Order: sequence, then structure tokens, then C-alpha cells
Amino acid sequence: MKILCVLYDDPKGGMPSSYPLKELPKLEKYPDGMTLPSPKGRDFTPGELLGCVSGELGLRKFLEDRGHTLVVTSDKDADGCSADKELVDADIVISQPFWPYYLTRKRMESAPNLKMAITAGIGSDHVDLQAAMDHKVDVVEVTYCNSRSVAEHIVMMILALVRDYHNQHRIVNEGGWHIADAVQRSYDVEGMHIGTIAAGRIGYDMLRKMHPFDVHLHYFDKHRLSSDKEAELNLTYHDSVESLVAACDVINISCPLHPETEHLFNDELIAKCKPGAYIINTARGKICDKDAIVRALESGQLSGYAGDVWFPQPAPNDHVWRTMPHHGMTPHTSGTSLSAQTRYADGVREILECFFDGEEIRNPYLIVQDGDLAGMGAHSYTKGTATGGSEEAAKFKK
Repeated sequence: MKILCVLYDDPKGGMPSSYPLKELPKLEKYPDGMTLPSPKGRDFTPGELLGCVSGELGLRKFLEDRGHTLVVTSDKDADGCSADKELVDADIVISQPFWPYYLTRKRMESAPNLKMAITAGIGSDHVDLQAAMDHKVDVVEVTYCNSRSVAEHIVMMILALVRDYHNQHRIVNEGGWHIADAVQRSYDVEGMHIGTIAAGRIGYDMLRKMHPFDVHLHYFDKHRLSSDKEAELNLTYHDSVESLVAACDVINISCPLHPETEHLFNDELIAKCKPGAYIINTARGKICDKDAIVRALESGQLSGYAGDVWFPQPAPNDHVWRTMPHHGMTPHTSGTSLSAQTRYADGVREILECFFDGEEIRNPYLIVQDGDLAGMGAHSYTKGTATGGSEEAAKFKK
């Protein structure tokens, strides 16, 4: 079989010759008891850079030893790109949320051999899921592999925005030492009201990590948590997004992108936020109206916005979120720390081993199977309008 793997570019200075840490902490399972990815083999050292082209997710030896062909590229956007050329006779395509290859209906129709699309990470909205159902292309992802990594990133962003770390760091880099300039927008998080839209694995883990900061915790989710989970963190439940944003100083977005949540944070909803609120978005860029975010930062309705997700991705050089005031943007790196890369590389290999050996793929990894939503896909998406935006993103030209 031919496996097409679309990964982000190598470091500008070449692959690292060494790494800061000699080994990773050993984790046995995720907080909900689910075990970490458990492939039968591994052809890399944990903690290596695996998510880029030369890293190849550590798959080449495994695949070639089994007689398969692996093609790896980062060229995925322009007309006639390498990914499109290689897709036409591919059996499996592997992509990442951090460097998404938008697998649209048109692209699927160009690939009659395509059997499976694997997301090396979490979040498969770069795949037209309805088209995948129609064409019987299975869609799987490595559920939970980087959830804790993203939750840590959210905590970092909350602290950095509220304490105005970016401004203070800039002052030092510029040779300055003016304390008044450094602290004029800096606050403590203690006592603040912090809420999340969606309290799944990432959202709930963020709440759990923020609990020791002596803050008030809130959440909105279509699936209310158990009373035990609410009591454990002293959570306040809201039955609407509008109720939550009106109550919280910091609003975290962890919900999936679908037609219902596209541009959820527009001028109207942002106007209902507490004046001076902070928004954190590590979910998907299109959940926020990019121009509405800029207007709110410029007017002071928002004190800060930190996002790890953009639309489109990669973001063009002139994207307004690069230059808007009081932002803490990162280039979709929250889920691709070296620790997370080991887990999602292991997960991709586990999925491939199961597929080649005719074994069942873990149910939590499934998004689409046998022409229907399955596993986590059945929980997160709706048949008929499974994803929105992939067609538009595919047409984006730099």
C-alpha cells in the first residue's frame, strides 16, 4: 500500500543533533483511565522531533519492512502541490491539525484507492467528514494523545495574558527596565472567574489544573458533568454560552468546529462578555470571527486574546491576528510538544498495525467507519453537516 504523510517543515537550522532532556517522564495512562497508545513496536527514541518531514512519525522502517511505500511531504496548499499529486494513488493519508492537509470531497474523488485518513493528533475537521462517509473512507485520530499538552498550553496562556508576560518580556529584550510600563496591565488570577466552553478531556483538564490557583471555575457543555466531578472542582454549570461569558473574566474555548460553532464568537456574543474579559482559543480558529476579535481588543471590550489556532493554517504573513493589540498567539504548537509527538506517533503506528493486521481500532480513535460516524465522531459531529470550512480552506492561496 501507499501511505501519504503530510507533515510540517523541518527546523530552519536542520534537525537537532541533541535534545535538552535525555528522557521523558513515564506516564502509564490518561486521567480517565484510558491507556496510552501501545503499538507493538517503535523505531524512534521518545522525545525526538517526529512531527516534521524528516521525523516521518518514526514510520519508515516499519512500513517498508512490511512492503509498503511511504511518501512524506510538507507541500500541501498550492495548485499542483506534491500532496495532491501523491494523493491520487494513495491508500492511506496521514495529516496533522497543526499542518492540515484539507481533505475535501474533490480531493477524495481524485483518490479512488483511498481507504483511511489518519489525524496525527486530535481534531479531524480538516477532513470533509460527510464526503468521507459518502466515499467509505475511514477517518481516525489519536484521541487524547495531546489533550494534556493542550491543557497545559491553556494554563500558560491564561497566566501570560493576565500577568501581561509578553509585554514584560519585550521590555527586557529591548534593554528596558521601566517597571510602571511593565505592570500597568498586570493582574493576579487568584479570585478570578474562569470558564470553559466544552468540558471534555481538554476543557476539564484545564479546569483541574487551574483549581489550585484559588479561582472560581465555570463550564458550559451540552453533556453536563456528573455531580461528583462538579463537586470535586466546585464547578458552576451554565446552560448557555451567553450565561457563561457574562460571568467569567477568562473564557476558554475547547469545543469542536462545526456549523453550529463557526463564528460563535462574533460581535454580538463578545458584547455580552464581561468588559475586559480574556479569551483563550486552542480549539479552532473559525470559532471566532477574526475581525470581531480585533475590534474588541482595540475597543477594550476584551483585555487580551491568546490563540493557538488560526484560519486558514498556516496563517498568511498579513493575518490580522499577528499584529492586533494584547495578543498571545502561537503557531498551533499546543499539541505538538516533543512529549505529545511521542504519543501521537505511537498512536498512528498502533492504528496502522491494527489496520494491516485486520484487528479492531480502538473505539475512541474512530471518527468515521464503514460510511458512518463512529466512536468519538458520533459524539462530536452530526451526520449531514459533519464539518464546515474545509472546502473554503482548500481554496486559500497564499
